[in-house]
Amino acid sequence: MQTSQKKSHLSMSNKICYQSALEIGTYCLPQFHTLDCYPSYCTLESSSASGGYAIYNPPSTISFSSDGSPVSLQDSVSYPPDVLHSPDNTYASSISGSCVTDDANDFLHKLRELENVMLGPDSDISINNDRSFQKGIHVASPGSKLKDAIERKDLKRVLIASAKAVSENDLWTANWLMDELRGMVSVSGEPIQRLGAYMLEGLVARLASSGSSIYKALRCKEPESSELLSYMHILYEVCPYFKFGYMSANGAIADAMKNENRVHIIDFQIGQGSQWITLIQAFAARPGGPPHIRITGFDDSTSAYARGGGLEIVGKRLTKLAQLYKVPFEFHAASIPGSDLLLHHLDVRRGEALAVNFAFMLHHMPDESVSIQNHRDRLLRLVKSLSPKVVTLVEQESNTNTAAFLPRFIEAMDYYAAMFESIDVTLHREHKERINVEQHCLARDVVNIIACEGAERVERHELLGKWRLRFAMAGFTPFPLSSLVNGTIKTLLENYSHRYRLEERDGALYLGWMNRDLVASCAWK
Repeated sequence: MQTSQKKSHLSMSNKICYQSALEIGTYCLPQFHTLDCYPSYCTLESSSASGGYAIYNPPSTISFSSDGSPVSLQDSVSYPPDVLHSPDNTYASSISGSCVTDDANDFLHKLRELENVMLGPDSDISINNDRSFQKGIHVASPGSKLKDAIERKDLKRVLIASAKAVSENDLWTANWLMDELRGMVSVSGEPIQRLGAYMLEGLVARLASSGSSIYKALRCKEPESSELLSYMHILYEVCPYFKFGYMSANGAIADAMKNENRVHIIDFQIGQGSQWITLIQAFAARPGGPPHIRITGFDDSTSAYARGGGLEIVGKRLTKLAQLYKVPFEFHAASIPGSDLLLHHLDVRRGEALAVNFAFMLHHMPDESVSIQNHRDRLLRLVKSLSPKVVTLVEQESNTNTAAFLPRFIEAMDYYAAMFESIDVTLHREHKERINVEQHCLARDVVNIIACEGAERVERHELLGKWRLRFAMAGFTPFPLSSLVNGTIKTLLENYSHRYRLEERDGALYLGWMNRDLVASCAWK
């Protein structure tokens, strides 16, 4: 498991691995989230698993031509995964014992037992045994409505009540409810039971040490890179969220660059560079020949770990692909976090039309609520100063940035409940790989939202309305998405559950599950 010294910048992230049938090497798609403050996450129950799994495979990969029209790429140019993995959970279900007692000292003793299970006996982190820690402990009996919710196994209501008790520092009620929750949640149950298991552990981490010390020190085995890539590939195939984001962004870039001879793409979350495979192929088919393409890719520690090396691996693979399609190509590596970015890192040149890609990345940038530097808005102003032809934005449609703890908890529950339900449709519950997918691709984000505060909370999503304000304040104006792109994405969704929905509002595209928007995509200039 990664520690606080081994930070990651993943996001709804994070790498999915493919191998070209054209033998150009392995590519990995960026994960839905990238994490900054903590390692791979462990569940309440053991998630080590083996055996087969069913993956939903749409019939083709869809790209866009240079004029923005859709181009179907057959399975012969798809990129299947080349690796699998299974994590090792070291504390597993051993924390399922009760933390509830009428005696404060016994309560503290139980918390120390929990600490030893999570951290190991040689931990130098301790739970304070003083009156300040006991503040808020009382023996008031719970309300009849709450007891009724427990008897009816109304998991959402009990989760919210537990979070409310934590927010009010009502330790007795919080621990009583969390003890009840342990009998209601399961990483192999219904979607809300599985999500509840991770939300419960987020509450445990927050209550035990303000969501920082114990969380960063959790002693769980770090997954092998091949295993992480396998989990992300499964998630990529069973849910259309990533494909939706990458297709809409690539369509906007292809449309903006249809008459350009030299194109420079700056990708602030390049991962394995897989987003650009179909775009290079589309430019290769452009009437009159392809443009000269140069890509500047920014890296993060999770990407480097997953692919087993630095950005030079991505550069070599994309260069080999471009040579195969006879597309003039250059790659520039920028292995620095976005918060440290300066103008000279971008290597902007005269005569190149500039495209900037923010796919599932900006929500990791600290804003004015975290740092007086406000790197989120600073980065947007810096990009605007470069006069790009198009800037693409793909983000989770959720409000967890500046919300107080309790409404943030409720928002996270609503958002991820929809996502867990969508996974349930195509990845059968009996397949234990699904546990690993949810644990390594989604659960860490859930726990970060619940357990961490300040700079350690890196999952800081904003609704598109707030992103619009930020882009407008930086001087951007909307860049309309092509109707051909929208139609192509609608065709993609026909291969998935009818409960997914695509909606266009005010020049932006929203992908949702039933009545809940999950991902928003738009473009700016």
